[in-house]
Amino acid sequence: MLPGLLHVHHIAIICSDYAASKHFYTEVLGLQIVREVYRAERQSYKLDLALNGQYLIELFSFPAPPPRPSRPEAAGLRHLAFAVADLDAAVARLEALGVTYEPIRVDEFTGRRFTFFFDPDQLPLELYEVPGPL
Repeated sequence: MLPGLLHVHHIAIICSDYAASKHFYTEVLGLQIVREVYRAERQSYKLDLALNGQYLIELFSFPAPPPRPSRPEAAGLRHLAFAVADLDAAVARLEALGVTYEPIRVDEFTGRRFTFFFDPDQLPLELYEVPGPL
């Protein structure tokens, strides 16, 4: 193990439509805004987001970012997974907000249920059901 390695600090995501992504991550997923800044010299927004008080995502906007291929399975980050206690309730909320998700599957190794959906830039996101308190 790398000495001093503690945990994942944050995940950085570059979006193509800042308003749409900000809405998605705050209104659809319900992440809390920690800080939002506009960096004029980079023509870039940086939105710091938390989940249950834990710093989690840095959402960036940049002028005309190149698209990142994700299908077929491209090299690099495959997806970002969120643990949920009740997958049925979570997908019902996605449905109510008009967010399309894949059919629920069962992990062949753990027996846990999961599904995938996508952010406004088609970044694959996963909801993975875990037992009891998180």
